[in-house]
Amino acid sequence: MRKNRMVLMVWITVFLMPLFLSLACANFVCAEEEFCRYCGMKRSQYGHSWMIVKYGDNEECGFCSVHCAAVDMAVHIDRPLIGVTVGDYDSKRQIDAERAFWVIGGDKQGVMTLRAKWAFEKKNAAETFISEHGGRLALFEDVMRATFEDMYEDIRMIRKKREMRRQKRSQPGE
Repeated sequence: MRKNRMVLMVWITVFLMPLFLSLACANFVCAEEEFCRYCGMKRSQYGHSWMIVKYGDNEECGFCSVHCAAVDMAVHIDRPLIGVTVGDYDSKRQIDAERAFWVIGGDKQGVMTLRAKWAFEKKNAAETFISEHGGRLALFEDVMRATFEDMYEDIRMIRKKREMRRQKRSQPGE
């Protein structure tokens, strides 16, 4: 009986403890994450739209897009928000989202959204983008409002794309 307890303790320590620790710490390791916590997209591939949300408890969480950042802000509505940065569309450097020159719309496919939302550090870069791809100049507040207005259709689009990928993977002979 004592040997069984010892084996159980060793098993828990070796196999289950790392799992519990990784789950417990998952909420505290965000800004350095390589992947968006909601959709799994890589930061290295989405630097032009990557957002970092900074909360009052000093937690910073990274997201592939304004769509996923908005989901997080809605889920954590009671957490004080210190600031939000976004990747400049051209340089991919993080810039203050509230000071950025945003473009809503245009012919470039957005990240996790049907209606694109891009941030630029300089107004002339945003205006150049608009002249080449369309869209309209906007403030961060306008972008957040548009993000929540678009949420239903964006979620439908995401679900449809994921279902198509699942069906494609499950087709025999491919």
